[in-house]
Amino acid sequence: MKVHVIGAGLAGLTSAIRLTEAGVKVALYEAAPQAGGRVRSFFDDSLGCVVDNGTHLLLSGNDRTLAYLDTVGARDELTSPQHARLDFIDLDSHERWSLVPDRGRIPFWITRAKRRVPGTSLSDYLPVLRLATAKAEDTVTDFLKPGTLLYRRLWDPLCVSVLNTAPEEASAQALWPVITATLGRGERYCRPLLARRGLSAAFVDPALAWLRSRNVPIRLGTRLDDLETSGNRVSGLLFANADHIVPVSEKDRVILAMPSHALKQLLPRTPLPDRYNVIANVHYRLPDTHPVTHNGDFPMSLLRNPADWMFVNGQLVSLTISNAGFLNNEPADALAARLWTGTAQALELQGLAPAGSLTALPCPPFRVIRERRATMAQTPGQMALRQGPRTLHPNVFLAGDWTDTGLPSTIEGAVRSGETAAALVQKILGANGTAAAPAGIGR
Repeated sequence: MKVHVIGAGLAGLTSAIRLTEAGVKVALYEAAPQAGGRVRSFFDDSLGCVVDNGTHLLLSGNDRTLAYLDTVGARDELTSPQHARLDFIDLDSHERWSLVPDRGRIPFWITRAKRRVPGTSLSDYLPVLRLATAKAEDTVTDFLKPGTLLYRRLWDPLCVSVLNTAPEEASAQALWPVITATLGRGERYCRPLLARRGLSAAFVDPALAWLRSRNVPIRLGTRLDDLETSGNRVSGLLFANADHIVPVSEKDRVILAMPSHALKQLLPRTPLPDRYNVIANVHYRLPDTHPVTHNGDFPMSLLRNPADWMFVNGQLVSLTISNAGFLNNEPADALAARLWTGTAQALELQGLAPAGSLTALPCPPFRVIRERRATMAQTPGQMALRQGPRTLHPNVFLAGDWTDTGLPSTIEGAVRSGETAAALVQKILGANGTAAAPAGIGR
C-alpha cells in the first residue's frame, strides 16, 4: 500500500511528511525541477545573493505552519521579534506610524487610543465586526466602506495583501478568519515571522532532507499528464516522458497537491477556480556603503505607492505588490526605477553628490519577479469553486492553498490543506485495517 503525492509545494510536502510520520509508504512527484512551488528561493547572479520568488509574511498565529517547521527542525530559520508591530508610511504626507497590538487577547482598537491608526476612533473599527455575518456573495466593501481614513490606512492595504484581490471584488468571508486569527487575538498571534535565509532554506530544503532521511522517493521534473481509470477509481498515473504507467493498486491512494489550473485536464468534471491574480516583487541590493538602519524585523506598508509592503533583510530590500496585473506590461527597469523613489524615501536613504549636497540615492541593482498565477482571485464567485479534499474518484484526494481550507490562499492554508488530505487518507486506511491516523493530525 502506497500514497502517491503529486506536487511538492507546501501542500504536497505537508501531506508527504504527515503520512510518512504515521508510517504510511509515500512517493512524492513534482513537475518542476525544484520543490517548493510558489514558496522557493534561488541565487540571483545579478544581485549576488539569494532572493525569494515572492516575499511571504507569516504571523505567529499560523499554528500549523509552525508545527510543520517544528517537525522538519526548521523553526529557527524564521526571525521573530519579541513583540508585534506593523509599520506604515504615507508617502504623500510623509507621516509614519506603527500598529502595536495589545499584549492581551483584546483587539488593538479596543484598548488605548495610541494603539489605533492615527486620526481614528473606536467607533471607526466597529464595522469590521460585521464581517462575521458576511454571506457567500458579500464583498469586503459591502462592510468596510471606501473613502474613510481607516479604510485607506488599514483595511485596504490589509485586504489587498491578504487576499491578493481588490476589496471591491474580494470575498468578505475570506477576510474575516484572518482578522480573528491574528489582529483580533492580540499581540501574541500577530508577531511577524520572516525567513532569515530565504524561503527554500526554511520550508523546502529541511522538508526534503527529512523525507529523504526516511527513504521517501522524491522525483523532480516529473509532470503528471493523465490519470488512467478503471470504473470510477484511478488505476494508473501517466507521467510525461515516462515509458510506462505507474500502477495504482486497489490499496493505494493518490493526493493531487497541484494548482487548480493544472487539474483542469486531469479532473474535467470537477468545477475549479479559473481566475488568478498576479503578485509582483522587486528586490533591490543596496551597496554596503549605505547600510540600512530600518529594523528588518518589522515589515512596512507603503501607502500612496504601487508597492504594498517593504521587507528588509540586511542589504536586500524587497517590495511586494499584490493584485499586480495592472503592472504586467510595464518594463522591469521602468517599474524598478519608479518604485525606488518611494522605497528610498521610506528607508530615509540619501547619497552624497560630488559637491557634497544631499541627493536621493540612485536606483541600485534590482530583480523584478512576477508570479502570474500567484493565487486564485479570491472573489465570492471563485471562492464558491473551491473544493474539499475528496474527488469523484474514491481513491484520489486534493490539497492546495486554493482548496476549501477556511482560510485564504496563504502558506497557512496550504499547510492545513496538506494535513487535511493526509488525515483523511489515514482515516480511510485505518477503517480498512491498514493504518490509523495519529492524534493531532489535521487539527
